[in-house]
Amino acid sequence: MKIAISTDEYYPIIEILLKEVQKSGHEVIYFGPKENEKPQDWTTITLKAMKALQAGQAEEGIVLCWTGTGCTLIANKCLGIRAALCIDGETAKGARTWNHANVLGLSLRLITPILLKDILDAWFSTPFSRDSWNLSQIEAINQIESQNETHF
Repeated sequence: MKIAISTDEYYPIIEILLKEVQKSGHEVIYFGPKENEKPQDWTTITLKAMKALQAGQAEEGIVLCWTGTGCTLIANKCLGIRAALCIDGETAKGARTWNHANVLGLSLRLITPILLKDILDAWFSTPFSRDSWNLSQIEAINQIESQNETHF
């Protein structure tokens, strides 16, 4: 699977993230600064990754900023995106199971290599729930989204 990954700032955790995603068997499309490059605007860089997802260049995304909140907010403004800010593996598992999240939001400030691995393991190993009640909740999300004309 291709994963669009974006960050507004480069921190050493980015290299760990890229390697862990690739080690999990996924291809990475990276949006953001490399080591020793200037930070980028979090709204712009997140939107670039989400447009790649919407265009079918990637199947899922991972977005990062200092708190993880801003990039997750921007991602959720985009049609077809269900982004979840996850701070641990259980939150990631729940976001996948019940919310069918297709974009993982992470905080550059909080994430450690051990926590990152826990979150990624849960994210990539958890399928979307297919029970009828859960599917009705996802349909409700889709209906709300289709009524909102301001999505990108």
